[in-house]
Amino acid sequence: MKIPRTDELALLSRSDFPADFRWGCSTSSYQIEGGVQEDGRGESIWDRFCATPGRIRDGSSGAVACDHYHRWPQDLDLARSLGTNAYRFSIAWPRVFANGRGRIANPKGLDFYSRLVDGLLERGLEPWPTLYHWDLPQALQDEGGWAQRATVDAFLDYTDAVTRHLGDRVKHWITHNEPWCTAFHGNLEGVHAPGIRDLKTALQVCHNVLLSHGLAIPVIRRNSAGAQIGAALSLHPLKAASDSAQDVAATRRHDGLRNRWFLDPLHGRGYPVDTWQLLGDKVPEVQDGDLAAMATPTDFLGVNYYFPEIVADAPGQGVLSTRVMEPQNVERTAFGWEVSPEGLVSLLDRVNHDYQPARIFLTENGSTYEDVVAADGSIDDPQRQRYLQQHLLALREALAMGVPVKGYFAWSLLDNFEWAEGYIRRFGLTHVDFETQQRRLKSSGKWYGAFLKGQL
Repeated sequence: MKIPRTDELALLSRSDFPADFRWGCSTSSYQIEGGVQEDGRGESIWDRFCATPGRIRDGSSGAVACDHYHRWPQDLDLARSLGTNAYRFSIAWPRVFANGRGRIANPKGLDFYSRLVDGLLERGLEPWPTLYHWDLPQALQDEGGWAQRATVDAFLDYTDAVTRHLGDRVKHWITHNEPWCTAFHGNLEGVHAPGIRDLKTALQVCHNVLLSHGLAIPVIRRNSAGAQIGAALSLHPLKAASDSAQDVAATRRHDGLRNRWFLDPLHGRGYPVDTWQLLGDKVPEVQDGDLAAMATPTDFLGVNYYFPEIVADAPGQGVLSTRVMEPQNVERTAFGWEVSPEGLVSLLDRVNHDYQPARIFLTENGSTYEDVVAADGSIDDPQRQRYLQQHLLALREALAMGVPVKGYFAWSLLDNFEWAEGYIRRFGLTHVDFETQQRRLKSSGKWYGAFLKGQL
């Protein structure tokens, strides 16, 4: 895909997409809700992680965040005003079971999400909850977290409680958000909660998360008649740093742990054999029936796309002797991520060709820039607007190629707590003043609304 000209971007229209296309924004509980000590919510691993000095770049936490726990009606009105027809959010496990498990769920926690779902439906917005977006109850982490198989059982009890309470109104469920980040950011690199640095632990965490996904599917189907279910994976198109045999082989190795380690088991292929052999004695413990459970059929695949990776051979470095290179002479977001709409096309084409999912939803896609509030309160962010336009054109191209993309969720509705970056990075279509909690739609959000309402 070539970089589109300005006049091509101007020709982009909602009518280019199917009438039943899902258009929305994504958020997650810990990043926006706040209210961490209200109504019986327990401590999460992110509460503990943020309280540890040096973990978060600006020393902040999600204790208040966007105060969405109290301001959700305003935020849902904002989502509706954009012309969206769907809204992706996540449910905080510690609000449902303060200690991660129990015979009786916290009624106040469930009632909050019940009000949220009802509020969405009243506004004509289809609810798309994610059951796990990284905020594991700290009590479970104290027992070993996702590295312990008992956490799988606790997740199933939590899933049962939530889907019994909401399953009559919610018909689209995402089990996990980005298992790669849960496993590797949190348990290998230690840059996310719970802050562990151990390969064997990370691989066992990954296995148990994927297992819990598969085992949760029949639970959801039992409690939510006609539900559509999937997982949201963070996937990256990969390019070799050069044409050398070494870099090409390194890219294949990197793909094994970055992409295929997740895509293969969910599509009935088990773990990729080449990657398994390279991991040696670090591979996870797998019990009979685990791989079959992971491959339980789903209704869609969620894809979170942000940037491609360039891979070079690096003997002795990293897990598989590979190194991700910094791209040169490319457009970047303020995060340093390459802006590559063509990467989205190649990724979707690859996933469709190799795995043939029935439906694909782009469950996250967005960018961060250095937003400036003008004297009149306006926020002009032309780079983010162009990023949106470029990636929607890429999505249109993927559709024309026959990729079964059925929806797009922009990340994110609101500026929020951006994990280890704290409040330094702003991804929102809406600016949030974290001192006053005032919301202001940025020019990119205004463009997205005009696009969705057919006003362009």
